[in-house]
Amino acid sequence: MANQTLSPVVDRTGRTRLRDSLEKAKRGEGPSIGQWLEFPGYSLAKTVARLGADWVLIDTEHGNITDNEMALQIGAVSSSGVSPVEQAEGIVRCCKYLSASWPQGLRPVGAMFAPPAFNQTDREYLLSANDNVMVCVQIESRKAVENIEQIASVEGIDMLFIGPNDLAASMGYVAADHASIPEVQEAIAHVLKTGLAAGKYVGHFALSAEEAAERVRQGFHFVNCGADIVALTAWMTSEMGKLKHLVAGDMKRFKKESLNGADT
Repeated sequence: MANQTLSPVVDRTGRTRLRDSLEKAKRGEGPSIGQWLEFPGYSLAKTVARLGADWVLIDTEHGNITDNEMALQIGAVSSSGVSPVEQAEGIVRCCKYLSASWPQGLRPVGAMFAPPAFNQTDREYLLSANDNVMVCVQIESRKAVENIEQIASVEGIDMLFIGPNDLAASMGYVAADHASIPEVQEAIAHVLKTGLAAGKYVGHFALSAEEAAERVRQGFHFVNCGADIVALTAWMTSEMGKLKHLVAGDMKRFKKESLNGADT
């Protein structure tokens, strides 16, 4: 799988795999599936990006990733044919270039490095960038849920991403129990319904394929499937358990032989 051929991260018009996968999800052609990185490292990011995900989220909030490491990882992801997703709230103006269509944009237009990254001339890039930038805001607090109608109505916000752990904590519950708390699940359903009605792409965090599949069945457009730290700890724990089981009989025999040797 690591060597499969991936479609380019961006085509000649500046469209990304992320946008294409979201549009397919909205048409009912399958979910947009991503991966989650909390560990730093160019090689790790490049390896994960080649596994076939539509996007990779680089988690600088919870992960041990510095700004410099984030820049390297974004480069690794981009060169492997997937789109990084940036978590942000209230940054539409900072994401959009100042232009006739976005007079409220705050992003400076002297972009000399961006056009080559998108295989475009300066003119082509500036004419298409605002349309191709995907702005994703995270919904992970009671206040955000209460204001979801206003948030979803903001022009320029394309994606709403639910963080269930922090959402549960903000509502006074233990974060890890979010899946079994009716009030939290009702809030999540409300965000999904509101986002869909507003024409937004709505996503949800998931730690397993089973959880991700359930969210897709509920109507979410995009989901991650686990995270690097989850995969690492689960695999190591499983393999250590297998090893202990495999050598348990040998250890008993070794102990018995040692005791017999001591008696003689």
